[in-house]
Amino acid sequence: MQKIVPFLWFDTRAEEAARYYVSIFKNSKITEISYYTEGGPRPAGSVLTVAFQLDGQEFTALNGGPEFQFNPAISFYVHCYAQDEVDELWRKLTAGGEESMCGWLVDKFGVSWQIVPDQLITMLQDKDAQKAGRVMQAMLQMRKIEIDKLVAAYEQA
Repeated sequence: MQKIVPFLWFDTRAEEAARYYVSIFKNSKITEISYYTEGGPRPAGSVLTVAFQLDGQEFTALNGGPEFQFNPAISFYVHCYAQDEVDELWRKLTAGGEESMCGWLVDKFGVSWQIVPDQLITMLQDKDAQKAGRVMQAMLQMRKIEIDKLVAAYEQA
């Protein structure tokens, strides 16, 4: 059992969101759905929580009401290994959502994500400050991260 599990508060769309996320990430599944009972704040039989896994990472989604909203102060950072993975996740997670800068986006449920190729971090950590600086400047101009443009900035003489 995972010791720390992200817990996502939705108004009424917890199951819809969980099903959407498991359709996007490989090795993902819904593991349990619980329901409100009589005397609860929501109608008996409506979804209370949805436990799910995204690529083995456990999450729980709650239909808790409209009191709380997501904001970019908390985001999910997704390690990507190649541009095709970045492109696919970006396309799927921005559908109905909103692009932001530097690999950040907000999905249609208001959850913030960072879709980041590992190559970006490697280049930003280079001991050559000029190379790392050029990569940083290139990244700051991007919405979706484009590895070929980062490499071009990195290799620039």
